[in-house]
Amino acid sequence: MTPTPSSPRRPIRIRLATPRGFCAGVDRAIQIVERALEKYGAPVYVRHEIVHNRHVVERLRAMGAVFVEELDECPADRPVVFSAHGVPKAVPAEARTRGLFFLDATCPLVSKVHVEAERHFAAGRQIVLIGHAGHPEVEGTMGQLPDGAVSLIETPEDAKRFQPRDPERLAYVTQTTLSLDDTAEIIGVLKRRFPGLPDPHKEDICYATTNRQEAVKRVAAESDLVLVIGSPNSSNSVRLVEVARRAGAKAARLVDDADAVDWSWFQGVSTVGVTAGASAPEPLIAALVAAIAERFDTEVTEDSGERETVTFKLPRVLAEA
Repeated sequence: MTPTPSSPRRPIRIRLATPRGFCAGVDRAIQIVERALEKYGAPVYVRHEIVHNRHVVERLRAMGAVFVEELDECPADRPVVFSAHGVPKAVPAEARTRGLFFLDATCPLVSKVHVEAERHFAAGRQIVLIGHAGHPEVEGTMGQLPDGAVSLIETPEDAKRFQPRDPERLAYVTQTTLSLDDTAEIIGVLKRRFPGLPDPHKEDICYATTNRQEAVKRVAAESDLVLVIGSPNSSNSVRLVEVARRAGAKAARLVDDADAVDWSWFQGVSTVGVTAGASAPEPLIAALVAAIAERFDTEVTEDSGERETVTFKLPRVLAEA
């Protein structure tokens, strides 16, 4: 029988992963849109979703943000914000040509990958980008350099088939939101084939992705079910589900919010792990925990994971507002 608020309340332990939810780059990007709306009034245009979360986008839209796919949808007299995932160089170039006032909300850790790719290109190296085709971050990174300078590799099989122009002039960068384990497997294939392949100066997969994956591993190992709050187009949220399954959770599900939970999933569950992708707001987590508590006799424990203190500065024009 599916649990309902009127059913007998059986005990369930909730394990909250730490850290979870917003990272510094997401928080900065959202603040940029909010501050722009405060300073310049509505509408403020945003190229692509500012972050990959439906609830965040809907809240900002209600405040006056207008989300568009391309700059030709933006009037010349209103501000436009570039999303946290980064954009190809052609986008700010077009904005300057049109005389648009733009604010770049690219996560600084994504910008670091852009700089790394440009450094390798300047040194005459062919660049391998480990990532997912079609993701805005991948498109932005590849768009920093001329066509053909960056080769995309998505899987270990791609890495086995890859034929560089010069095996001695090769480097790699990665999308910041990938699975650590999947990426390590791909890098392992490349390094076996090209032993001189240099590592990035610093790990490209961002601290927030790493911390959340390590946290969900700890929770999943003791959970019958893991619920990950995040939108389906959020790469880091989808990776958390995959990591949870590999780490020992009997089941792991991605849900937009508490309303998306199918309570039949809880049959036979005594421990449920709860976490959220880096673009999911904390109130969604609290609402999910409350929804579980309405149906079960819950004991909530919080994982003693990494406490994040990273912050990123806002653009000067908004910091001074």
